[in-house]
Amino acid sequence: MSKQIGCIGLGKMGQNMALRLQKKGWQVFSFDVNGKGNAKSIEELVNSLATPRIIWLMVPAGKPVDNVLQELTPLLNRSDVVVDGGNSFYEDSIKRAKKLAARGIYFLDVGVSGGPSGARNGACLMIGGEKAIFEKYEEFFRDLATPEGYGYMGEFGAGHFVKMVHNGIEYGMMQAIAEGFAMMKKSPFKLNLQEIARLYNHGSVVESRLVGWLENAFEQFGDDLKNVSGSVGHTGEGEWTVKTAKKFGVDVPVIKNSVKFRVDSAKRPSYTGKILTALRNQFGGHNVK
Repeated sequence: MSKQIGCIGLGKMGQNMALRLQKKGWQVFSFDVNGKGNAKSIEELVNSLATPRIIWLMVPAGKPVDNVLQELTPLLNRSDVVVDGGNSFYEDSIKRAKKLAARGIYFLDVGVSGGPSGARNGACLMIGGEKAIFEKYEEFFRDLATPEGYGYMGEFGAGHFVKMVHNGIEYGMMQAIAEGFAMMKKSPFKLNLQEIARLYNHGSVVESRLVGWLENAFEQFGDDLKNVSGSVGHTGEGEWTVKTAKKFGVDVPVIKNSVKFRVDSAKRPSYTGKILTALRNQFGGHNVK
């Protein structure tokens, strides 16, 4: 396999992944609508790559992915590979895979976890698509991932499905942490929340990266989280998880209520919301306001 890759989308995730691949010895041709890449157009990027090509997409879910594929697909040859590394809805990924397959183009859907730091230093990758194509390009995923941090999930759609559920679980875990620390903030004991987060993260049952990030957030913003919004931002993955669970007949009250909390927080900001916002900032680089 030639260590040559085309990258479309150079946001905070895509840019860091491109830098990581370069560090791992890949020749990276990149394009971004904001002009950040070394190619002036998608066509120039495609023409720069030897065949069979592998092209990594890191663009927002939904219409932006379809727009890129509409421009990209006619430029590709049979046996080229398109990898969607964004958080696309898994049913959309299945449809896209089928459309590309009709033209002899392979499609892999990859859920990426770890935020911008993981993108730069090694992410967790959940990969769906044709197994033979995953195996052919396994070195690519190994180079992007943290050690032991990638795996083949199943046929196309499976990678994005597993990542969707991951994000639903993440919503619930974050909500429980936020509610617990909000309780402690209200207690009569004048507790040091940063110290509690530090302590929880040394041998307790709830030790986790999330609790570690919360300790960092308290250190950065203070226990009061004064300059952090109590209205929580949210993307589609949590809602997709809830809707898909309903479709499957699976009860997910924790995830459902955590999604509802974020939606409601737009009108009812709270200290619990501040904690969620601070956590999103720590692992995902999201704004605190």
